[in-house]
Amino acid sequence: MQRPLLEIKDLTIDFQTNDGFSKGVSKLNLSVHANEILAIVGESGSGKSITALSILQLLAAPPARYRSGSILFHRKDGSVVNLLSLPSKDIQNIRGNEIGMIFQEPMTSLNPVFSCGSQVMEALQVHKRITKKEAKEKTIALFQKVQLPRPEDIFHRYPHELSGGQKQRVMIAMAMSCQPSLLIADEPTTALDVTVQHTILQLMQSLQQETGMGIIFITHDLGLVQDFADRVAVLYKGDLVEQGDTKDIFNQPQHTYTRALLACRPALHSRNKRLPVVSDFMEGYTDLSADTDTLPLAAEKGNPSVTPLLQVDNLQVWFPGQSALFAKNKQWIKAVDDVSFSIHEGETLGLVGESGCGKTTLGRALLRLIEPSGGSIRLRGEDILALSPSKFNPRRKDLQIVFQDPYASLNPRISIGEAMVEPMMVHQLFKTRREATDQAVMLLEKVNLSAEHMNRYPDAFSGGQRQRIIIARALALQPSFIVWDESVSALDVSVQAQILNLLNDLKKSFGFTSLFISHDLSVVKYISDRMLVMQAGKIVESGDATTIYEHPQHPYTRQLLASIPGQKT
Repeated sequence: MQRPLLEIKDLTIDFQTNDGFSKGVSKLNLSVHANEILAIVGESGSGKSITALSILQLLAAPPARYRSGSILFHRKDGSVVNLLSLPSKDIQNIRGNEIGMIFQEPMTSLNPVFSCGSQVMEALQVHKRITKKEAKEKTIALFQKVQLPRPEDIFHRYPHELSGGQKQRVMIAMAMSCQPSLLIADEPTTALDVTVQHTILQLMQSLQQETGMGIIFITHDLGLVQDFADRVAVLYKGDLVEQGDTKDIFNQPQHTYTRALLACRPALHSRNKRLPVVSDFMEGYTDLSADTDTLPLAAEKGNPSVTPLLQVDNLQVWFPGQSALFAKNKQWIKAVDDVSFSIHEGETLGLVGESGCGKTTLGRALLRLIEPSGGSIRLRGEDILALSPSKFNPRRKDLQIVFQDPYASLNPRISIGEAMVEPMMVHQLFKTRREATDQAVMLLEKVNLSAEHMNRYPDAFSGGQRQRIIIARALALQPSFIVWDESVSALDVSVQAQILNLLNDLKKSFGFTSLFISHDLSVVKYISDRMLVMQAGKIVESGDATTIYEHPQHPYTRQLLASIPGQKT
């Protein structure tokens, strides 16, 4: 049998804390061969990224401590080295040269003050003895290989001028620039549109087949690797609980945790069923059949003439093109182009589409966070676009938004208790601060937090907890309408299930109406009553969420559905 390209043997890592040491990974044994894709799957905190960073000595020590183990790498020259014990100069020669790495967030991985081309050129010139001209030619060729549009133009552009998918392609080009033997991809498609995600995975797979390199693909989504990986390793709280061929893992998962990750995906459940979460499986409770349907719409009760809570007619949001700011004949970017729809009391309306289709712009325009160029938005019959800012501001508490990034939505300098109490006092919902504080505690308890969290700051919470906090803050003003803007797209599959269950529970308790924005049709199908599909600023399909998901009519909707990972299960 062919020798492994990389072997991890009995790797044990812990981290120094104020209370002693916390477990990272324990006695981990893994291997990956050339021309093989190994997927490492697990939730946040399972040890996936710790393992990946250890391969290239990218974990800071301290606080990290390697208690035991080795990571053996078979180099191109035939030698075998223990990556954990290499001097910094030697590991530097391997990083980017023989082992490439793609990180989760390309925006923070790329230097914002250098052009994309110069950053790939630098990687080439550090490891290869080539001229600047040769490095530029090779960089443009790499940009062509990763299917970037207009490679010569992208070469001179800066990271902020590219989309998320384009930035990730630049990172792939950089990682592939020196033709490494091993590529480590750490959550490279998290929060990307399903179509972009699908394209990135296909690209990595074709590059792997072309070069014969080994790939370690790290993700929290088991469904993502079904058609992509050769083998799967499942980590849970630092332990390897299961590994094997991808088909075997999907068809006959042996460990309870693996079965839980597979079962948590919204695509497998109708909206009248509560989503199972990992804790249900680990505690032996998986009978969720007793859960009831969500509340029916007013229009579905046989009274279609009920006035919608929100009526949008011919809404337009146009932006001037870059070259048209001072031109006589301006060209406009039509982010939202003549869009009309209605949302009834108690309804959740889903809005899906790729990045750049206009869905986030539409959501923000409904709250006048972006001023529309034309059309009307009627809240309970009143056109809120006709109101002056001073007259609209008192109504702002009725319209709330939950953003995609919960950390960026919270002020790191104020406690979460203050973040919740302040808007209630500004809008004079309570006479005293004590009453507002009691309300804040009640809302935190509603989202499964507690009063003891009131004085903590945002950095003391996990991503899922922060998402619960900004949901509680949005509810603090007792809104009648909430926009959920990609609120679960970057969460682990189990945390995502918890948040979706929470939204259904809160909807029943508070009776709010929602616009749920996502690029994931399976999530929208589960949480929404009706669905709108948006492409290039226009609504191309609308109707019952389940009907559209199961019987899409528009080619674009079918394309989005075909790109959803894990469709075989």
